[in-house]
Amino acid sequence: MDCRKLAVKILNRVLDEGAYSNIILAKELNEAELNDKDKALLTEIVYGVLRRKKTLDIIISNFVKDIKLMKKDILNILRVAVYQMNFLDKVPSYAACNEAVEEAKEISENDSKLVNGILRSFTKNPDEIEVVGNKIDEYAYKFSFEPWMIRLLIKQYGENLSKKIMLGLNAIPQVSVRVNEIKADYDEVFEELEKLEYDVEEGVICPEAICIKGGKSIESNPLFKEGKITVQDESAMVVAPLLELEEGMKVIDLCSAPGGKTTHIAEMLQNTGKVLAFDIHESKLGLIKENCERLGITNVEINTNDATKLNPELVESSDRILIDVPCSGIGIIRKKPEIKWNKTRSDLREIIPIQREIMENAWQYLRSGGIMVYSTCTLNKEENEENIDWFLSSHKDCSIKKIFIGNQNNLIYNKNGSLTIMPNENMDGFFIAKLEKR
Repeated sequence: MDCRKLAVKILNRVLDEGAYSNIILAKELNEAELNDKDKALLTEIVYGVLRRKKTLDIIISNFVKDIKLMKKDILNILRVAVYQMNFLDKVPSYAACNEAVEEAKEISENDSKLVNGILRSFTKNPDEIEVVGNKIDEYAYKFSFEPWMIRLLIKQYGENLSKKIMLGLNAIPQVSVRVNEIKADYDEVFEELEKLEYDVEEGVICPEAICIKGGKSIESNPLFKEGKITVQDESAMVVAPLLELEEGMKVIDLCSAPGGKTTHIAEMLQNTGKVLAFDIHESKLGLIKENCERLGITNVEINTNDATKLNPELVESSDRILIDVPCSGIGIIRKKPEIKWNKTRSDLREIIPIQREIMENAWQYLRSGGIMVYSTCTLNKEENEENIDWFLSSHKDCSIKKIFIGNQNNLIYNKNGSLTIMPNENMDGFFIAKLEKR
């Protein structure tokens, strides 16, 4: 199966069946007999179409009566073709058009004629796309976001900052790795990556971070297999150091899968003390265990636990607590662009009571004088600052500790002392608050 046909298959799974793009793409890349060039093209097409779906659909809508009536697989064939014609210089328009027509022919002759007509019309008039509606609809076309999400961002951040956020969320993410200080020295790892022909730079904020600008897959790297490095976004690396960890402490990570922050905490404790890693999904615990074993971590206990239910055994048992709560995920759209299309406004409202239940329970597990860090990978202020303000107003034994990690231009220090990290090519959108129990 060629990479364009495979792209349509993956898009059908993600957009119509709810599969996760990163998981399904990794599986297909592993199983498909494609050369490195075609694997790169497949990745670019899948993520590109998911990133630009709204723009592509507005283009296609200019040449059909009602896009909603189109067969889903035909629509994805068109999206792949229009993406290549509009955004990929390396693919000639006639080639993208011919391949799409041939692929549609396998479904029906009529479908292939429809695809041919739409793509030929677009080729003749690529700069005459009409966007019907107001300024929000124009932004939907330009930045490829749903109008409700654009309105939410503008309401919370203003127009100019919202445009920067959308540009950041459309950026192609760089891979970053965290050096495991239990097993390795930063400079040695940096030099070794260069010897292995990776294009590397020091992290933007975190001293243990290395940005991978180019090179082979990290998972096949000997340093990864030996547990000297682990893949983690630099925004997520900010979290563990804010816990002010000391060797021998007991720490609870209440929503720990897949374990990136858990293992960072354990590394900072130098395998001393105890880290209790919980997650509601038993199926995800194996991944945490696997990561701990690879990284040489011995101070982590892994168990299932529903963070929304109070566990009496944990009350006042912990020196430090991390709650990286389930959230709407708007900050990680760079890596999971389907979040743009599979979230609704009501999803964002429905998650807030869950986040607040987790905060309430976690607070009871914390000893007096302890620190709790609340983090999300969303930019929705209702899940972020508003949750913290609500919590502070209802807990007189709680005070916020101001966060400061540097002066980079994508860091916003909020009035209440919390931190919002704006997305760019190096970092996901993220929110962190640090609370102390008196």
